[in-house]
Amino acid sequence: MKLLIDHNLPPRLASALNEIFQPADEITALKDKFGRSNLKDEEWIPALGKEGGWSVLSADMAIAKKKPSRDLFINAGLIGFFLSASMQRWPLNKQAARILIIWPQMQSHVKTTANGVFEMPASGQKFRTIGR
Repeated sequence: MKLLIDHNLPPRLASALNEIFQPADEITALKDKFGRSNLKDEEWIPALGKEGGWSVLSADMAIAKKKPSRDLFINAGLIGFFLSASMQRWPLNKQAARILIIWPQMQSHVKTTANGVFEMPASGQKFRTIGR
């Protein structure tokens, strides 16, 4: 799985996950992938989609819920995992622990889903499709 950590989560999360899951999976921060973190969604989303095979981990629900970002994201063929509101309030170590627990379900979801935006649950194993 190739996973981009959006700029609203710490880049060190990407580094830590990459260290754990390489070489089977590639995890990178937006700033490391594109050379800077202040890219607009309209810049990095199509570029990532053009490469193909990428998923995104984010805490930016605006991408998942608001047009035109949502349409841009889905049309780019990306799969997005967005931290639930309760998870966004957790400290980074607890967020990272939850990601580690749900990692196998993320991998499975990526293999069986073409695109979409999904809420990462604070508990349980199922991702909820984020509606319009």
